[in-house]
Amino acid sequence: MTGRRTRRARLTAAAAALLAGAFAVPQQAAAQPDGDKAGRVLVFSRTAGFRHDSIPDGIAAIRQLGADGGFRVDATEDAAAFTPRKLARYDAVVFLSTTGDVLDGRQQRAFEAYIGKGGGYVGVHAAADTEYDWKWYGGLAGAYFASHPAIQPATVRVEDRGHPATAHLGDSWQRTDEWYNYRSNPRERAHVLATLDEGSYTGGTMGADHPLAWCQEYAGGRAFYTGAGHTEEAYADPAFRAHLLGGIRYATGAVRADCRPETGYTPLYDGHGLDGWKQAGPGSFEESAEGTLTSRGGMGLLWYARRPFSSYSLKLDWRMAGADGDDNSGVFVGFPASDDPWSAVEKGYEIQIDATDVDEKTTGSVYGFQSADLAARDRALNPPGTWNTYEIRVEGERLRVYLNGVLVNDYTNTDPARSLTDGHVGLQNHGDGDEVAFRNVRIRQLD
Repeated sequence: MTGRRTRRARLTAAAAALLAGAFAVPQQAAAQPDGDKAGRVLVFSRTAGFRHDSIPDGIAAIRQLGADGGFRVDATEDAAAFTPRKLARYDAVVFLSTTGDVLDGRQQRAFEAYIGKGGGYVGVHAAADTEYDWKWYGGLAGAYFASHPAIQPATVRVEDRGHPATAHLGDSWQRTDEWYNYRSNPRERAHVLATLDEGSYTGGTMGADHPLAWCQEYAGGRAFYTGAGHTEEAYADPAFRAHLLGGIRYATGAVRADCRPETGYTPLYDGHGLDGWKQAGPGSFEESAEGTLTSRGGMGLLWYARRPFSSYSLKLDWRMAGADGDDNSGVFVGFPASDDPWSAVEKGYEIQIDATDVDEKTTGSVYGFQSADLAARDRALNPPGTWNTYEIRVEGERLRVYLNGVLVNDYTNTDPARSLTDGHVGLQNHGDGDEVAFRNVRIRQLD
C-alpha cells in the first residue's frame, strides 16, 4: 500500500500471448496456427446411439474458434485415434455429443493414460450419454444422462463468473436447449459453474440444485462439461460459443481456473449492493450492472464491517484493467475495525494484486512479508483483462493463498503486534490509474 517502485515484469510468455485474445471470440479470424505450437484439439463425435443433427455445426464452430483463438482443430469419428501416440498430439479431446459405447478396452486405457499425463477433456451435451459401463469415464464426465423434456427456453443461473467458460455471462443466462436430467449430482466431486432454474421450464427432476456445467481436475488432467449444445442454433450463438471456447481453453491448460469442489460459502458481495461494507479513506469502488466493484482513486479500503472472521476461507474473483499488468490493489485480512485504512496496513496483512512489482510485493505475495512461489504463481496467473480467483485461507496464524486453485503462498504470522486469529476483510483502492475489478466475494467458516 505504498507508492510505486521500480517494476520488473513477472507475466509469463504464455500469459502475455493471451492478452490479445482472452475469452471473447475475436471479430476477425486469425490465420490457422502453425502446427502444434499454438495448441491442438481433437473433436471426437462418434455415436453408437442417438445421433444429434447439430454435430456438423458443432465441429464447424470449434474449427472457427480454433482459427480465431489460435489453436489447431482435428475432427474424427474413428476410435482408432485413441492410441497413446496419436493422443499425445493433443492438448484436449472434445467429446461432441457422443453416445453409447464408442471406445473398446484398449482405446479406453489409452485415454485414461492420456488424462493421467495431464491431458484435457471437454464433454458437450450427449457426452453424458456415453460409456455407461466405463466407471472411470463417468467420473471424468461428472454425471450420466437420465432423461430430458422437450426443447424449451429456460433460465441458467451462473454460479462462478471467474471461470473462462462463464466469465462473459451475467448472473442469469436465458437460452433455449434440450435440458438434461442427470443420474447424480456432481457437486461433491466437481466445481459447478452453472445450474438450471427448474422453475423456469417444465420437466426438470433434480430440484433446487440442478447443475448444467462444471469443471474438475480429474485423475491427473482437466475436465469441463456443459449440458448445453443440443440444437444447431446453439453453435451460432456468440454466448454459447464463448462458453464452449472458455471450456476448451481451460481443458487445454491455456488458462487457469479454480475447479475444486465448492460448497458452504456465504456471499459478502454478490453484485446486489454493498450492505455491510464501509469505505475507509479516500477514493471509492464503483458498482456496475454486471455485478462488479471497480476501484476508483485512493488510497482507501472498502471493508466488511458487519463482523470480523476467524478460521475461514475467503474467495473472490479479480481482474486488472491495464494491459501491462501494472494495476495495483490487494485483499486485506486480519485487521481491526477502523475508519482509517492505514490501520489495516499496520495491523493486518495484504494479499497483493500487481504482477509487476518486486518479489515480496507482487501478485500472490503477503505484501512486504513473504513473496509468492513465483514459478507456481506465473503458471497459475491469467493475463490482465481476464479474471483470476483468489482463495485466502486463514487458520489460526497460518495464511495460505491459492491463485486459480494453485497454492502460491503459505505464510505463518509470528509478529505479536499482529494476529490472524480474528479480524476483518477488505479490498484496496490503491490510487488513480490503478483500476482493479472484483466480484463474487464469498466466505466459508472452517470451524
